[in-house]
Amino acid sequence: MGKKSRKRQSRPEGTPKPRRQEVPFVERPFEGLPGEPDLVAMREVVPAASMTVRTTTEYGARDVQLVTLLPDMLPALHREDGAVLVALQTAAHSGDASRDVAAALLAALELEPGTALTGTGLPEPGPRLQDVLDPEGPFELTVHDTFDFWLTEDAKSRAEVADALEQANGNIVPTVKVAGVESAYWCRMGREFLRWARPEDQEKVLDAVARLHAARESAVDDGARFVGAFRSCGILIPVWELAPGTEAEELTGPLADFEKKLDQALASTEPLTADERRARAGIVSRQVSLR
Repeated sequence: MGKKSRKRQSRPEGTPKPRRQEVPFVERPFEGLPGEPDLVAMREVVPAASMTVRTTTEYGARDVQLVTLLPDMLPALHREDGAVLVALQTAAHSGDASRDVAAALLAALELEPGTALTGTGLPEPGPRLQDVLDPEGPFELTVHDTFDFWLTEDAKSRAEVADALEQANGNIVPTVKVAGVESAYWCRMGREFLRWARPEDQEKVLDAVARLHAARESAVDDGARFVGAFRSCGILIPVWELAPGTEAEELTGPLADFEKKLDQALASTEPLTADERRARAGIVSRQVSLR
């Protein structure tokens, strides 16, 4: 018999084929997790970073590394030394990024050391990161200059691996997490930019930046200018172009001062003025929705 005949006989006649359950869409998938803005930044605008997290007792109380991405866009890797790395930047996406990452994490825990998770497909409904991770931490983020964290020291010594790693490292956009404020990232792409992932409701952030922009106070530093924003995972990531040559460490004081003005603008309940509405419309026209 042909393949179609065999498939028909594998299921009792008249039994409908089980329908795959789709994961419901979640606009703000990492909401409620410590470090939510950093997780979104890792998923969208930071090239090389890792965050140490721990699973709950129910899931083994295991330390795991959430990372920006892995070689060949792998969803997860169980290294030879037992370390488990789970990528936030992957090719497959359901309606809930938190469910996607949790599914890869749980599958990676079951892998033998030295094994990569080559694909998960789109998961069905199940545990999300909010269910799997211990909210007490550690949630420790590290921005890296290279992708060396992918590999053990022994693996890095192999010539073919070293060549591939060097090539990947050459594509990294220099990025630094600015000290003194949360989730602000300096980067250099020919020019210097600041990307600041904000935890507040994205519409309130738009209003606040519009208020400052209309008052000509939207610059985070001398010579900087606000240029737009990314929307991703339910939060807003405003972007500034910095004065040429600005280094990340030079932003610590100015950003702390600017955040005070931003907090005041966020707290305002006054309706936007005509100038502020025009400023807001301009910001919206320059925003980019990621994924």
